[in-house]
Amino acid sequence: MTLTLYSNPMSRGRIARWMLEETGAAYDTVMLDYATTMKAAPYLSVNPMGKVPAIVHDGHVVTECGAICAYLADAVPEAQLEPTADERADYYRWLFYAAGPLEAAITNRSLGVVPTETQQRMVGYGSFEAAIAGLEHAVAAHSYIAGERFTAADVYVGAQVIWGLQFGTMPKLAAFEAYAARLTERAAHRRAAALDDDAMAKMAS
Repeated sequence: MTLTLYSNPMSRGRIARWMLEETGAAYDTVMLDYATTMKAAPYLSVNPMGKVPAIVHDGHVVTECGAICAYLADAVPEAQLEPTADERADYYRWLFYAAGPLEAAITNRSLGVVPTETQQRMVGYGSFEAAIAGLEHAVAAHSYIAGERFTAADVYVGAQVIWGLQFGTMPKLAAFEAYAARLTERAAHRRAAALDDDAMAKMAS
């Protein structure tokens, strides 16, 4: 198996890195600079959007963090990050919720975009408050997003919560803080963070 991560340590690529570390699979890393290599022809042949992260697994390209998490769970079944039959509904529900309504709600709020009451019927998240309430309900229901066992969905949903608390884009609710604490204690999360922090320091020097 050949597996390559294309990333930047100051990007959503940190999510893909965390997921890779959870799988335990061997992989290569190509760090890209926003202004140059990320927009150059070699990488655009991987992702024409010129955005990171992307992974290439045995010649197959996967982009979008939620898709990368789900794909790697399938590709490395021995890591046991896929959902069981009982976990599958919540696994997919909240994985796609975080990638769709939640991210849109957080991004729009950060950009100062607040839908009117009429516009709330048009946007998938309704309102920021509704999107946050939905997520709070999900993380308070179990120890992990799909039940009492960590799965790949926790990497993506958890990254949203961890970053939201760190950068103030999500409220510091008790359910979020407890969930984030469980995730940041994981050895794979610590390894991934150390690798990306080291890469960031090298790129800055």
